Amino acid sequence: MGTGKKQQVSFRNLKPTMLGGVIFGCTDDTINECLTKQLFGLPPQHFVYVKNIHPGLPLFLFNYSKRKLHGIFEAASHGQMNINPYGWTKDGSKRTSYPAQVQICVKKNCRPLLESQFMPIIKGNYYTQSHFRFELDHVQVSKLIALFLTQVVAPSAKMPRTTLTFQIVDQPPSEPRTIEEGGNILSDAYVGLTPCNKSDGNSVLTGPSCVDDIRQPNGVDIEAMGKSEMELIYEKLQKLAVNGEASDSDPVYEVQEFGNANKMHDDSQEGSVPQEENMKESSLLPSDLQSIIAELQELKAFKKESIENQLMLISEIQQLQDRCTRLEALSNQSETFSHGTTELSSEQHLDPDGLIYLVGGYDGESWLASLNSYSASKDIIKSLRPMSTVRSYASLTTLNGDLFVIGGGNAGLWYNTVESYNPVNNDWTSLPCLNEQKGGLAATTLNDKIFAIGGGDGIHCFSDVEMFDVDVGRWISARSMLQKRFDLAAVELHGAIYAVGGYDGKEYLSSAERFDPREHSWSRLEGMSSKRACHSLIALNEKLYAIGGFDGSTMVASVEVFDPRRGSWMSEAPLNHSRGYSAAIALNDSIYAIGGMGENDNILDKVERYQEGLGWQVTNLKAVGKRCFAPAVVMHMH
Repeated sequence: MGTGKKQQVSFRNLKPTMLGGVIFGCTDDTINECLTKQLFGLPPQHFVYVKNIHPGLPLFLFNYSKRKLHGIFEAASHGQMNINPYGWTKDGSKRTSYPAQVQICVKKNCRPLLESQFMPIIKGNYYTQSHFRFELDHVQVSKLIALFLTQVVAPSAKMPRTTLTFQIVDQPPSEPRTIEEGGNILSDAYVGLTPCNKSDGNSVLTGPSCVDDIRQPNGVDIEAMGKSEMELIYEKLQKLAVNGEASDSDPVYEVQEFGNANKMHDDSQEGSVPQEENMKESSLLPSDLQSIIAELQELKAFKKESIENQLMLISEIQQLQDRCTRLEALSNQSETFSHGTTELSSEQHLDPDGLIYLVGGYDGESWLASLNSYSASKDIIKSLRPMSTVRSYASLTTLNGDLFVIGGGNAGLWYNTVESYNPVNNDWTSLPCLNEQKGGLAATTLNDKIFAIGGGDGIHCFSDVEMFDVDVGRWISARSMLQKRFDLAAVELHGAIYAVGGYDGKEYLSSAERFDPREHSWSRLEGMSSKRACHSLIALNEKLYAIGGFDGSTMVASVEVFDPRRGSWMSEAPLNHSRGYSAAIALNDSIYAIGGMGENDNILDKVERYQEGLGWQVTNLKAVGKRCFAPAVVMHMH
């Protein structure tokens, strides 16, 4: 693919549930083919995440030549290999170099964003100065869409004149064009399409295209099509106003939007002939100037009102979703289940061994605001008063008999909110917010203080540590970790905090570190033998157990044990089922791993129990059912 040294292609390895959208790439030479064929493609190694694209997923198109991002598109098919096996090849004579493909349609026609506009949103995706990863999480997609909605192209203005129009005719992706490369190095984040044009002219686009059949007016290119017609006309009017006259030989052109932009190609269209273009010219008289300017002002007002309405609707939809979730949870508040149906009073339900509390998460069908207490000895789960909002990727800890739910997020939004729950009153209280919005963080208590450790906001991964002192009543910045960690695990043992694994924005981690409050500093520990994030870390019998998680490629079943006295990790018997994002707790000299996400993104309903010397055994506990992204803690009722 050209000369010179190539860097390794870099991916974020987002799980399907975390994938909010994907950026594809193009150049000035290939953007028309991408749009008219309604097909985006990437090299085969990118199929690791392209396969997770489903219809309706937001997509964007980055033009390397102009360093601009086009949108808003959405997937009209699942991500597949070789939808068009000859795409972007010379006369269709060779197999495509970009087989990881998806069919697309236009969701909203917007002006493209400059890199300076969208870079702050995906800053965490950049792994070199000009290369970025194409996978987007839900937060990034929400912010990009909001930014694009400020660039919506207004509807076509109807001018009192004859216009020159053209349309791009749909054709099936069976007669592709080719990108020939020579001497140019492609972007590492998007190895495949032509790189930025250079003066050596070694990148040449050849082969038939439906765009080649269009008699396009001079000076109208894809970037002009990205502009609103209102702006094009306004530029023309400015020139006329300066000259003080409108020449009969100076026609004004109207560019129509793609006639079939939101229709997918099908085989029946093969061999279709482009429509005849009608070209007519007329003069624009000075007497028309005032009426045209008035129409332009109306269009500006329409555009502003449209954007405001869309933003308001998005906000209202989110509020309604949260309200429905709270109402559903409240309707089930008094129900208790034993294998689905048993009801007990609060006094009967108390378990002398301790109750397991599970908060929020996902049950395979819905994102939850629920709070449940669970008795492992009786296999009984009870619904308690739900949180004020749906919450996942949150952290959970206890202090002075209360539960504290910290951060997390929902639907692409990250929270800085904190809520505490009192089991005696069955009631929630809002507490002071974190200093930053974050999810995928860890929380633990030490010396009657709560520590919120690491996490991320969809753009940045954090090494920050925030401490909450109940007496002070606010979150205070504490000593940061030595390394950024998202989806880490942390626990307190013998007056010290241990933080293990996670993701730093570039790679998954095997490293570990310890915070000693007496020295007020973090120190590096021996690392695990395996990288892992979204795992569990449990203290049992003066040892730390790192359980399951995601190693950057797959969910794992491996377990490693750290002995602080020896300062080293040892391998332990693995789980029977690979899992991450599980709820794991220590109870009565045992460890319970509840639910989680398994291989192939299956949501698990299996509960495993670990006992030292006996390893892991799959239990018959059924009451919890499917659950993941839900933290858990144990509280003993006295």
